Order: sequence, then C-alpha cells, then structure tokens
Amino acid sequence: MDLIPLPRNAALREDAAPYAFGPEPVLDAGPGTGGTARWLRRELGAATGWGLPQARPEAAGEADIRLRLDPRLGADLGPEGYRIGIDGSGVELAGASAAGLFWAAQTLRQLLGADAHRKAPLPGRVWSLPHGSVEDGPRFGWRGMMLDVARHFMPKDGVLRYIDLLAAHKLNVLHLHLTDDQGWRIEIKRHPRLTEVGAWRPRSRWGHRASPLWNETPHGGFYTQDDIREIVAYAAERHVRVVPEIDVPGHSQAAIAAYPELGNTDVVDTAALGVWDDWGVSENVLAPTEDVLRFYEGVFEELLELFPVEVSPFVHVGGDECPKAQWRASAAAQERIRELGVAGEDGLQSWFIRHFDTWLAARGRRLIGWDEILEGGLAPGAAVSSWRGYAGGIAAAGAGHDVVMCPEQQVYLDHRQADGPDEPVPIGYVRSLEDVYRFEPVPPQLSPEAAVHVLGAQANVWTEVMENQGRVDYQVFPRLAAFAEVVWSRLPESAGRDWDGFEERMAGHRARLDALGVDHRPPGGPLPWQRRPGVLGRPIDGEPPIV
Repeated sequence: MDLIPLPRNAALREDAAPYAFGPEPVLDAGPGTGGTARWLRRELGAATGWGLPQARPEAAGEADIRLRLDPRLGADLGPEGYRIGIDGSGVELAGASAAGLFWAAQTLRQLLGADAHRKAPLPGRVWSLPHGSVEDGPRFGWRGMMLDVARHFMPKDGVLRYIDLLAAHKLNVLHLHLTDDQGWRIEIKRHPRLTEVGAWRPRSRWGHRASPLWNETPHGGFYTQDDIREIVAYAAERHVRVVPEIDVPGHSQAAIAAYPELGNTDVVDTAALGVWDDWGVSENVLAPTEDVLRFYEGVFEELLELFPVEVSPFVHVGGDECPKAQWRASAAAQERIRELGVAGEDGLQSWFIRHFDTWLAARGRRLIGWDEILEGGLAPGAAVSSWRGYAGGIAAAGAGHDVVMCPEQQVYLDHRQADGPDEPVPIGYVRSLEDVYRFEPVPPQLSPEAAVHVLGAQANVWTEVMENQGRVDYQVFPRLAAFAEVVWSRLPESAGRDWDGFEERMAGHRARLDALGVDHRPPGGPLPWQRRPGVLGRPIDGEPPIV
C-alpha cells in the first residue's frame, strides 16, 4: 500500500476479498474514544456521506468500525502506538492512548484511498478495505513544523488547515513564530499597541532583500486571544501541540515601533521607527533594562494563559541573531554590562535568556530557543532548537539538554527544491524531496546517553518570500511528507531508507494532497502559476554560492 509515513508492520492481503462497507456503516466507540469518533464522523463522514451512528450495545461486536483503547500496546509500540485489524467482520482500531487511536484513524483514511480526504462524497464511490493488519508507533515524540506567521501573516483559517495537514501526516507539533521585525501577530491586552501598530507594515519587499521590487500593498494581521484559544483547542483535538514563540532580545523592531521605550533610545531615535518592511536581521534590538524585562514578563503572563501547560509545556523565546552594534554604542547598555558583571554584549544576550529561563521554570514551563541560547549557559530544563547545522544540538545533548533538530542545511523548507530557473524566488540550498527524505535527526557523533536527549525534529518554514497560502503549500509539500516519514518511521538498524519505495508510495500520496487541496510542487517542476519570473532570490549574481 502507499501509506505515508511507512508503518512499522503492515500485512495486507491481496488474496482475500476486501471488506466492503455498506451505505450506512455503524461505529462502536469504546470508552475513552469519543475524540476519534467525533473526528471520523466529521472528516470521514464528509468524504463518504456516512453518518456512522453508534452501535447498539447488544450489537457492538458487529459494528463496521470499532474503536478501542488498549494501553498494553504501549509496551511494544510506545505511548502513541496503535493496531488496526481488518477481516470479514469489519475493522478494529486500537490505540495505546487517545493519540495512538487518532493516528490509527489517519491510517484508516489513507487505506480507504485518496477520495476519503475530500470534503464531500463523489457519486458512485464504493468503499472497501483489504484484509490484514497494521501495527505502528513513532520513532520520536517531537515531530514538528515551524510556521513563520510574522513575515507574512497567515489568517486563522489557514493555520487551522495546516493543523489538519500536520495531523494527516502524523506530525504532532506546530511551532508558531509569532513575532519578528516585520510584524507582531498575537493580541496582548495590557500592551494594545503591539497589534495596533506592530501588526502592520506599509509595504513588503518582493523577493530576496537584494531585489529592487516592492509590493506597495500594506500587509498585516494578528490573532486575537480567542483566535489563539481556538487554534490551541483545535490542535489539541488532533493531538498536535502548539509551541508559541516570542522572540527576544533581537528580531524585535515591530515591538519597538509600537513601544519606542523598549529600544536603545540613547543611540537611536526609536520614536521614528516603523515596522520593518524589509527582510534580514534588523539592528534594532531590545534595551537591556529592568523595564523591558517587566514588559515582556507581562507578555509571557498573557501567553501562558492562552497556551495551557498540559497542551503546550514549551515556550520558545527565540534568542537568535541579535546584532550587538547598538549595545556597543549605548552608554546605558555598557553600564548595564558593568552592573551585571557579564562578559560583554554576548553576556548581555545570555542574561536576557537566563532571566526568562528562570521565570518560565518558576511557572512550570520549559524554555526552548534557537541554538544561540547555549552561549552563556542554560538552566537544566531548557531545550535547544538546533538550526545552525548539527553542532548546537550535539553540544546541547552532550551537556544534558533536550534538543529538537532542525538544521538549516537539511530541513528549511523555504529553501529551493531544484536549481532550475523556474523555481519561484529561489532561496538558499537546493534541497530536493530525496534530500529531505535522507535527513537523519540523530547525528552519529552522539553517544547513546546523549542521543536520548534528541526529542525529535521539525521542518522550518520561513515566509519572507511566501506571500500567500499557495506559496507556502508549494514550499512545504511534498517535502513535508518525506520529513514526516523521517521522524515517524522506525527502520530496522540493518536497513537504510528506501528512496525508491518512498517515491513509489508518493504517487498515491500526491493524489491525497490533490484531494486535500494542497498546491504542492509537481514532480516535473513548478506549474506556470507557481513561478515568479524576474523576482530575485538568493544567491544572486555577485553573492558567493551556497553549497
């Protein structure tokens, strides 16, 4: 079968007549399975026209689809493991947990074919399943995607759609990059100008920052607090955790444009700053003052209320790419360095991070940040997103910190998928579908003791040159399907990745993506409307090549 990600064990028979569903199948949802039952009735019911009524107690064993929780499966398959059995009596889905049962339901939908992913039934469609069984469970507990909604805002409905797409690939973390120089995307009631001012910019560069072209249409948007609550609840129903990111102390020009006192006012006229309309890394960073700490503590207090600990234990603080020029020029910042006794401007950045590390830990949360946060030391519970290659993750895991592997060279999905001239605004490294499929989250340099600190991996989607949902789809798919298999499928130690087998299964999976309305990249390259002729990418003439 063309299942993606590849299950651990699948024995599906072609020598027996398939189980054929009648026009009105019956569902028996056992104790604790109500969430998956609701999902099946809503999603599978939309595609098939089935109502899936609950079986009568005396006829539960005769139901076409039977849902069960069986914690014993966890011993062999892990806490998110599941088993599917299909025979002449119907199909039984059993999960070691509610999450495992939900992943079983996703596999069931794949087994039913691409049309099971549609929003309405096609006429004359007959539904059946092959006899056999599937036993499965994930390799990693953190299987994620970071979505940058700061550079280009994605409306709430688009975020909900992406949660569904993650769930369809058995991915369970959505990391939302909510703030940056180019926009602040979350309502903070005690600081209303963050969205009144910080959520909007007058224009955007069209293409890479070397491009001379501009989109003069103002751009912006933000999520209200109720929008965020809806996103978090919607994700939790699909066993996806949402990790919010508020970037400090760099990538903060949008916040400074809203509240100029947050910036280094003794060296910059911060009152004249606006939300940045260009790409790259702004020099305007937060001032190292107690007032700035109190301001952001207020931001994080509201954030913690929106992201309950049981569904979002991690809070991402960024911590990356913080230029130091303003601190070097600022008498107030230099005095702060002397007061704190830290090692120069780098020590000042570490002081910012350590403060919120301690602050979040005191409230039962775990800080996670980009690998720059390693500089200066971390509290034992902090975790690291390793983006500058593997080195940060190796250092963090070796020091006993948990790690999420997301190296730019392998899993930045804003990077180009081929080196042809038709790629839309080509950025960075060439990383094909096969390249992503061959990504290995656990580097061989790690000892077995350090390797257990690799929580998993995530693919990162930076949206400077992704101005709408279609562009995001093109960059993300089908490569996210390859990534999903990397972080889910547990291969025998003696076996490498079977690229030919994956590519063969992708033919069927592309039909699912089409049914889901995903504007993915075709195997032969971009379609005419997916191209961006004449819009400069990176590298360009005069820049060193990226290899």
